[in-house]
Amino acid sequence: MTTPATDMAEPLRPLLGRIWRDYLSRHKTALFISMLCAALAGGLSAVLLKLLEPAVNGLFVQQGAPIRLWGLFDIPPERALLFIPLAIVAVALARTLASLGQAALVNRLGHGIVGDIQVRLFAAMIRADLARLRSQHSGAFVSSVLFDANLVREAFTTGVVNYTQHALTLIAVIASMAFIDWRLTLIVLLGVPAVSLIMRRFGKKTRKAARGAMTETENLSTALMENLDGVRLIKIENREAAEEARVAEVVARRQRHIIKGADARAFAGPSSDLVAMGVVAAVMAYAGFRAQSGDMTVGGFAAFIGLLLAAGQSLRQVTNLATVMSEGLTAARRLFTALDIEPEIREAADAADLPDGPLTVALDHVSFAYDTTRETGAPPTLSDVSISVKPGETIALVGPSGGGKSTILSLLPRFYDVTAGAVTVNGQDIRELKLHSLRERIALVTQEPFLFDDTIAANIAYGRKGASAEQIIEAARSAAAHDFIAALPEGYATRVGEAGMRLSGGQRQRIAIARAFLKDAPILLLDEATSALDTESETLVQAALERLMHGRATLLIAHRLSTVQNADRIYVIEAGRVVEQGAHAALVKKGGLYARLARQQSLDGPSPASVLPDETGA
Repeated sequence: MTTPATDMAEPLRPLLGRIWRDYLSRHKTALFISMLCAALAGGLSAVLLKLLEPAVNGLFVQQGAPIRLWGLFDIPPERALLFIPLAIVAVALARTLASLGQAALVNRLGHGIVGDIQVRLFAAMIRADLARLRSQHSGAFVSSVLFDANLVREAFTTGVVNYTQHALTLIAVIASMAFIDWRLTLIVLLGVPAVSLIMRRFGKKTRKAARGAMTETENLSTALMENLDGVRLIKIENREAAEEARVAEVVARRQRHIIKGADARAFAGPSSDLVAMGVVAAVMAYAGFRAQSGDMTVGGFAAFIGLLLAAGQSLRQVTNLATVMSEGLTAARRLFTALDIEPEIREAADAADLPDGPLTVALDHVSFAYDTTRETGAPPTLSDVSISVKPGETIALVGPSGGGKSTILSLLPRFYDVTAGAVTVNGQDIRELKLHSLRERIALVTQEPFLFDDTIAANIAYGRKGASAEQIIEAARSAAAHDFIAALPEGYATRVGEAGMRLSGGQRQRIAIARAFLKDAPILLLDEATSALDTESETLVQAALERLMHGRATLLIAHRLSTVQNADRIYVIEAGRVVEQGAHAALVKKGGLYARLARQQSLDGPSPASVLPDETGA
């Protein structure tokens, strides 16, 4: 899946404002305290280094003379040997406590923000239009949830706080240097333009590498998920080596981008160090000249050099963090682009609830086209289809694969909206109904039922919150599933595995049918609901389905005509149109498409030629 193109020229201020509103403001107390700790740690680093001047002058050079501390007060020489080491220890302890507080708060803040982003991304995904989900690969969502969210965390928690710490350290150090010798400090500041140029250059490289890494992370997630889903096909076709090579190629492309980004971060620091060392050389030359004339003490020079080296280290960290911030901004733009896509399937402001009780469903001159057919100019998937289903009626849809039968079933719960015409329930357009109310009254059993990696009981009760154990068992009995469930070692507590793969196809189908029994919805949609069952199970489930269909408006798709010959009406769908309708006997007598399909099949049971190709996206 590919996310919409991101406008990398988006203004920075609105982006930062949104990051603050959506995420940081929810944790502003922790952020403020962590930044306060960072500022304290940065300031104390400068204080610690400033202690070098009185320590060197008083303890080694001017022994016996009072020590002037920071130009504020004098320390008697007999106390200096104790006072100055204790002051260094006290300042170092305070700085350590501030750093520990900062780290603890940043960890909680950062991972809290990751959790917020991941939950919002999942909510956006699960509420997205089915058309969008089908047109994009789920690997991109996985990539955003796991990779992009952590880049944002790194930039706007650890990055912001550490940036603050090192920036304030840099300011405090430069102020201390100016206090010692403002002329030398001016020489140091001459290196600032060169460092700014380095930051801009490597920041640009980092952003470019980050965009490439995000794209290839999507491709890697997609490749991994496809290989896990298609592992049986891969093995039977002996394609393990080919798939390994394909994934290796994706990994190599991703690594190239990641390495470029890592190089940009790694090279930014040494490049800044090179400028810093040039400044150190200039400072030493000028300081030596000043010392010869007695204008600078040894202690002052030692403190200035220590502060200068600390400034270089902080500058290196600021440069590295600038590239981290650049990556985070790139990831944030992508995340907000994904989050800002509004679903096209939305409720009207005055949407109504459906009443309880039996419901009548109708398609009134419905036409529909997927986006792909609109773009290519292909004929619409459905054209002028009119179908009605009253409570207690069973309506069957039959016809060649690709004719539009499954699309009709997808329109009823508003997975898609019609292009023309209307789908109504009790005469009311479903676009005027609340989605929750509409879907609560529809039970769907598909050709390939999906089960969560949970217990059998949880899968049966998925559509009915709070169902009792007795209700679950009764639903399973009705779906002819209780006997095989009870025979399992853990019974209803048995976990079904990923997508239910620990169960056979027929067992999964019966659990899905049990889920529909338990939901007890007045509208029932069956898409080849008995296709995965053996003959014995099919007989049991067909009887169960007949009980389930009683009193409900039922719309079913079947390729096996033996399952629809007792339907109240049969609609024959071909190329998106209703070409025939009527009861089984009348359609056979008519001698049209339905009659030809019936001649291909033995209505006493399926034959090799009886099952039409599977429905694929129509």
